[in-house]
Amino acid sequence: MGMSAFYGAADEDEAIATIHRALKLGINFLDTAQLYGPLTNEELVGRAIKGRRDDYVIATKFARRMDDAVAGDMSTVGKLDGSAEHVRSSVGGSLERLGVDSIDLYYQHRVDPQVEIEETVGAMAELVKQGKVRHIGLSEAAPETIRRAHAVHPITALQTEYSLWTRDPEAELLPLVRELGIGFVPYSPLGHGFLTGTIRSPEDLADDDWRKNNPRFTGGNFEKNLRIVDEVKAVASELDATPAQIALAWLLAQGADIAPIPGTKRVARVEENTAADGIELSAEQIARLDDLTPAVGERHEEASMANIDR
Repeated sequence: MGMSAFYGAADEDEAIATIHRALKLGINFLDTAQLYGPLTNEELVGRAIKGRRDDYVIATKFARRMDDAVAGDMSTVGKLDGSAEHVRSSVGGSLERLGVDSIDLYYQHRVDPQVEIEETVGAMAELVKQGKVRHIGLSEAAPETIRRAHAVHPITALQTEYSLWTRDPEAELLPLVRELGIGFVPYSPLGHGFLTGTIRSPEDLADDDWRKNNPRFTGGNFEKNLRIVDEVKAVASELDATPAQIALAWLLAQGADIAPIPGTKRVARVEENTAADGIELSAEQIARLDDLTPAVGERHEEASMANIDR
């Protein structure tokens, strides 16, 4: 996402180099969405994987109407639509922008409360039968919605925010997906960059960075949340690692069914993140990290929170 939108200035050459470097490091799972840009991130991924499609596992997402969307202009994105008609009509655009014949993992980005999940997933299952999609997933769905969806067609993955500062999934979602055999894909595993330890003040963010309005980055919450980063940094110093590597190592230690997707747009960062796979936290270090108090403040602004856990 950050390669095309929301996280300050984008550099396409560096972004594509990052995707190529990731593959050399053994990272072949790329997660994009129609909304990122909008549309421009799928196009970027398509250019990056051209001629090497089979080397990558490609995930993308649909949710909002894109009939009148103008690339790069979020104001032109339409409303949420989980109807079977929209599922059928939206996949073609993603296939074209990505330059692929099939999508490995196709998510509903946000559940549409006006449409029964059985209709949405039923239409997604049709795409699997047609060979346009290989597996289907949900993002930020509520437990009961996941159960109903899985009864229609196997859900391969659930994507939801999970990190050292967002522990909500541990109560219901993780036990549920493990019961049903669904993989878990934590987005924002570095707390939107907060857990890297490189952001010490809201002034460190560009004016057009969406985090400027995120409740955890505003008001007194920012200063309160620094305590999480400081403890992560303390563990990092013990292992000669970076805070980002510790945050990712902690997530990887939660189970083999967890595949975090740290967003990055630079070669140096993907090299740093990948090295987290070689870090072994001690039981004592994991316990210290487990005991951290989750972040203060809602994880998204009010309008976005309204689209979560449906």
